Amino acid sequence: MFLTISTTGIPERPATDLGFLLHKHPDKAQAFSTSHGIAHVFYPEASAERCTAALLLEVDAVALVRRGKGKGRGGAPDAALAQYVNDRPYAASSLLSVAMSTVFKSALRGVCRALPERAAAPMPLRIEVPALPARGGAELVRKLFGPLGWTSVDVVAVPLDEQFPEWGDSRYVRLVLEGELRLADALRQLYVLLPVLDDAKHYWVAPDEVDKLLRAGEGWLATHPEQKLITSRYLSRRWGLTRQAMQQLEMVRLAESDDLDVESIDNAVDETTDTEEKPVPLAEQRRAAILGALRTAGASRVLDLGCGQGQLVQALLKDVGFTEIVGVDVSMRALAIASRRLKLERMGERQAGRVTLRQGSLTYTDKRLKGYDAAVLSEVVEHLDLPRLPALEYAVFGSARPRTVLVTTPNVEYNVRWETLPAGHARHGDHRFEWTRAEFRDWAGKVARRHGYEVAFVPVGNDDPEVGPPTQMAVFTMADSKNSDKHDDKSNDKLDDRNEKEAEAA
Repeated sequence: MFLTISTTGIPERPATDLGFLLHKHPDKAQAFSTSHGIAHVFYPEASAERCTAALLLEVDAVALVRRGKGKGRGGAPDAALAQYVNDRPYAASSLLSVAMSTVFKSALRGVCRALPERAAAPMPLRIEVPALPARGGAELVRKLFGPLGWTSVDVVAVPLDEQFPEWGDSRYVRLVLEGELRLADALRQLYVLLPVLDDAKHYWVAPDEVDKLLRAGEGWLATHPEQKLITSRYLSRRWGLTRQAMQQLEMVRLAESDDLDVESIDNAVDETTDTEEKPVPLAEQRRAAILGALRTAGASRVLDLGCGQGQLVQALLKDVGFTEIVGVDVSMRALAIASRRLKLERMGERQAGRVTLRQGSLTYTDKRLKGYDAAVLSEVVEHLDLPRLPALEYAVFGSARPRTVLVTTPNVEYNVRWETLPAGHARHGDHRFEWTRAEFRDWAGKVARRHGYEVAFVPVGNDDPEVGPPTQMAVFTMADSKNSDKHDDKSNDKLDDRNEKEAEAA
């Protein structure tokens, strides 16, 4: 997947200024990790008279198969074996758009501290995309780029096979744009129109895509004759989002025609009475879900196992219904940060009596942790090597045995929705694994059966219809006393002996 950006210069304005505008030095070849591969930026030529920057996206085809199949998620929608044989590594698409937004982020915004006047002014540009999928053919490409100020829009259809011209042309074209435009404007046009011409996106189109479209289309989309087609295709024909974007674009058009600000036209609602909520960070949603589950369980004495820097402990302290809170972590540094966060040294005596921070390993039994109403393992299990999970399981469910146990962990299936997460990467560098929903349910079900618990599952965050929620939570509740005796089988006796020995050795 490849494109080049070229410019010419004069002694007063050398062509190598392109390096400043793109924030990439012409003398260096650089590589950047993107959501589906590695983006390389290099300069085939760099002189005062002519400079060319090349962006080459090396797509991770294996990760593409694992992370998405079919239309809109990485596969070629018209290929019978789309997940194995597709054009994604070679043809310009939304993958290239995302790479541009990652690599040329400042250039897309038109920001250049070194040469602000050059960033704000038109410059001679020649942009070439050798392989561009064009659903609608060469004529549609001209309709989309023609009204945008380019002097020349050269579109050449790529034949299916040069040896057999009777087969006709493929759906791919070679595109060359020439003209004088601001670099930021040219990049924004490409950012929007590459996936529009491909008519597919490799990631789920969420409501925030409307804002991305409006930002990238500022100054040209509101008056474009093909506005409806562009908006519909960019938003993957999600009609609700398309309607929302069209309404906002019409507001922009009206404002521009009357030489007014959009705010002065869209004044039907007083800002002081605006009740629209901002998106709640996932970490806050996770803590809210945990607090809700603890209140439902009627817990008052709570263990935060793997408490880290104390964010959940801090939230628990704000609710007087939690009378005793114990934070446990193996890291003394994390506990020191938690202590500072909670201001333990300046805390009143009654409040300080509700909270204890304790160092300990979650893979060893600890008699001090017995007898609590509930225990929380929030984003903890994925930091352990899989062979260590049975030890943690017994320490919590077999030895400590709180009435309620809450376990939250990332849902790896949702990772395809994180546009900036590199292909094949976990959400955190220390994650030893990340489970699918089926894997998590299988593990939790086995733990519950072994130790006399019942388990229910709660989605945390936006519950995507295709890939589920970003965080999955298991709520373990101790079964009646008769069933709870089931955990005293031979395998657990052996594990109990081993853990007791390990605890004594520790």
